[in-house]
Amino acid sequence: MNRFCKKSFSKILSVLLISFVLIVSFSQYTLSGIVRAEETPSAEHVDTNIWGSGGQISFDLKGCSGYLTITVVVEFNADVKSPSGWGFDSYTANGKQVTAVVRADGPNSWGFNSNVGIQVDGSGLSSAQVVSVTGSGTYTAPANNNNNNNNNNNQNNQNNNSEARPEFSSPAVSTYGTVGDDWLTTDGSKIVDMNGNEVWLTGLNWFGYNTGTNLFDGLWNAELETSIVSIADHGFNLMRIPMSAELLLEWKNGNYPTANYNHAYNSNLNSLNSLEIFDYVLTLCEQNGIKVMIDIHSANTDASGHNHPVWYTDRISEDQYIEALKWIADRYKNFDTIVAFDLKNEPHGKASETPHAIWNDSNDANNWKRVAERAGNAILDINPHVLIVIEGIQIYPTNPASNNFTSTNDGDYYNTWWGGNLMAVRDYPIDFGDETRNRQIVYSPHDYGPLVYEQPWFSGGFTYDSLYKDAWYDYWLYIAEEDIAPILIGEWGGFMSGDNLKWMEYLRDLIGKDNLNHTFWCYNANSGDTGGLVKDDFKTWDEDKYALVETVLWKNDAGKFIGLDHKVALGANGISLSEHSGNAPTPVINPGSSSSDSGSGTASGSDTPAGNGTAADGSAGTDTSNASAVPAPADEAQAVQSTDGNPASPQTPAADNDSSANSGVLIALLTISVVLLIVVVILNVNKYHIRKLDNEFEERIKTEYKVSDQNTGTQE
Repeated sequence: MNRFCKKSFSKILSVLLISFVLIVSFSQYTLSGIVRAEETPSAEHVDTNIWGSGGQISFDLKGCSGYLTITVVVEFNADVKSPSGWGFDSYTANGKQVTAVVRADGPNSWGFNSNVGIQVDGSGLSSAQVVSVTGSGTYTAPANNNNNNNNNNNQNNQNNNSEARPEFSSPAVSTYGTVGDDWLTTDGSKIVDMNGNEVWLTGLNWFGYNTGTNLFDGLWNAELETSIVSIADHGFNLMRIPMSAELLLEWKNGNYPTANYNHAYNSNLNSLNSLEIFDYVLTLCEQNGIKVMIDIHSANTDASGHNHPVWYTDRISEDQYIEALKWIADRYKNFDTIVAFDLKNEPHGKASETPHAIWNDSNDANNWKRVAERAGNAILDINPHVLIVIEGIQIYPTNPASNNFTSTNDGDYYNTWWGGNLMAVRDYPIDFGDETRNRQIVYSPHDYGPLVYEQPWFSGGFTYDSLYKDAWYDYWLYIAEEDIAPILIGEWGGFMSGDNLKWMEYLRDLIGKDNLNHTFWCYNANSGDTGGLVKDDFKTWDEDKYALVETVLWKNDAGKFIGLDHKVALGANGISLSEHSGNAPTPVINPGSSSSDSGSGTASGSDTPAGNGTAADGSAGTDTSNASAVPAPADEAQAVQSTDGNPASPQTPAADNDSSANSGVLIALLTISVVLLIVVVILNVNKYHIRKLDNEFEERIKTEYKVSDQNTGTQE
């Protein structure tokens, strides 16, 4: 029995030894490749951008390290369809909910512990929230190869955009054009360059900097460089960029709210903060011959912020609104890609509503004339060469002599579109104090069709002549036709159907007849009231809508689009302003800042991006705009810069203590294996000696039997 136990025990130990040897061998690969999940995944810094017929929710995924799969469930207030976004591998809609999934070994593995987003279509959407974030599985990757592969993938993404990426600085400075040769002014109802040559501003709107995206909307599915190149190639020479005063103040104070975009499609933005990305946007515009008009679309950063009727809120005061304008004017005062400031989008409100914008000679807090003059002069103190674009309000008294905005009866007022009523210019024109400054004034109405709102002049049918009489001339067109000042229609556009299409064609004809300056609303596919020039993928142009607008883009007789930059041609299908006019102005450089409170989020004198306000060589950069430099903070939203200049892989590496723990486990297993080996060797040596003694004993017995047989005969 003892011998049987010893033999069985030896076999058992041998099996255990072989198992441990296999474990130790396999663990060289598995333990170094497993990242153990030690945190609970979560969504932080949730931002929503909802516009009725669609919506977007973005957030930072945290605590994802070590999981194979992260699943996020988001719920909207109404049923949704066509889910998409950035940072996830798949999107599934089920009623009000969207389930988005990303795998650590998938194409969007960068979404782990990064900013991600979900985009939907729907009807009546007003809110969205994150319901759950869960992690499952364990992420296993080949040892020593994972980070290299990710870096190679990131390098490939970087190279995909490298040809389109120009050198740029922060703040943006003129690199492709000539500094200070493209400023504009006015002559009666015409906008002219510094040599007096008439120009025609024919542009578009692209929103997102006002909504919380902190960048253009749509870059969750499109590439920034490709989009701007396409806008230029389609002949738009001006881009109106809606922004919030709150965002500008954040930048001024050295805070950089996260820019939401598809990090895989736009990988060369990953090392930049949101202000540096804006500088890059401006550089791309200059490179492609596009000029920019900054539009304070809302005081607060809010996709619905334009609904607030005035320029101040409970979070942003009038003084802060002025401060925001002064900061951005100072930062770019010698960068003539920015040629105009639209002081405030659509001041409005009916007489019966509180608050509402008025326009008269009073010091009322809601007097838009007073505030526009204050804001315009604040900008012109810094840069006297930019255009100051001033929108109307909503109402104007039918009898100003007896009612100087004192009545609260809506019936006592002419009522039109938000920002579309410029009747007050006849009685109370904007006055900046001297004739030279007043030549920088451009008035800007907004006008829309019946699908946006059924105005009285649409009721019972309408014609070009009836619109001219009922909706255009008295409200704003008289300013251009009486040669008071130029008109720039800041927003017009809509869906191409029914009476709305008829209205668009009529306004298009008016624009073309008088060469009225305009910026079409809008490029974005996610404009609920109007749709966009591009479709839902933010890549494919709506050819029918573009064909309508193309007829009122500035072209020469040869069909070439004409840009507003004297040196840089407008896209691949255009020419420069000097090619058109035959001459170039003498450049004008603005002197040092007269604004004591203007700051700068970053400053770099190099032509390459400097992520933390330093030049490419690591030294302190030179602020070419004369703004005071504020060091960029170590923002956790910024991607880490790798030593080769490319954004580092967003994959989270294994922590040092994990590596130490794995090494300890390996040593322990090896020690156990050695001990078991010694035990097995001892047992087998003992077994060998026992077997040898058994054999000797058997031989001795056999010998004794043989001797006995020989002595006694056959043994019974």
